[in-house]
Amino acid sequence: MEQSRAGPQRKSIRPIAAICSNMGMGKDGTLPWSLPTEFKYFLDTISRVSRPGNMNLMIWGRLCWNSHPPNMFPLANALHVVLSETMSTVPDHAHFLCRDFESAVRLAAEPPLADIIETIWILGGTRVYEDALKHPWCDLLYLTDVMADFDCDVFFPKFDRELFKLQETFPDVPSEVQEENGIKFKCQVFRRDAADTT
Repeated sequence: MEQSRAGPQRKSIRPIAAICSNMGMGKDGTLPWSLPTEFKYFLDTISRVSRPGNMNLMIWGRLCWNSHPPNMFPLANALHVVLSETMSTVPDHAHFLCRDFESAVRLAAEPPLADIIETIWILGGTRVYEDALKHPWCDLLYLTDVMADFDCDVFFPKFDRELFKLQETFPDVPSEVQEENGIKFKCQVFRRDAADTT
């Protein structure tokens, strides 16, 4: 009972995406590239927790949810919330439906989930990423740089690279340029200036 009066527990909000040279990240509801190694890194990253029994909350926009790879579920240590102003029932494989970003964040930060949720991962699309990047709890941004040009119709939002600083190395993130199917890519993490997260 005491906990509910204490207010929400601050959680780390972390957008994660792969983007090509023009900040594009999707075309016709699918990924424009095939990078199984990068996709495994993505799944390993968002499903990692510090102790058994803990979970991460995944926030998806409706269109992004509808375009997810069918082999993605079930995902270990994950609860999924879909954002939509038009859906009336929770979609298959998801756990929650929220009308707006802040409602989804509150799910993770308040009882009964606050004690088990470690990280709030943002999986797209563009508007959801925009909301996350503006949120004061957003501390890290995971962006894989797909080092090629692709025709895209969905783009990652521009962000302040003075505010989010690229880290030279980061735990559990490969530091070298990788190549798969003739496409080079580099997994990157940007840390938000600590002075701006208060």
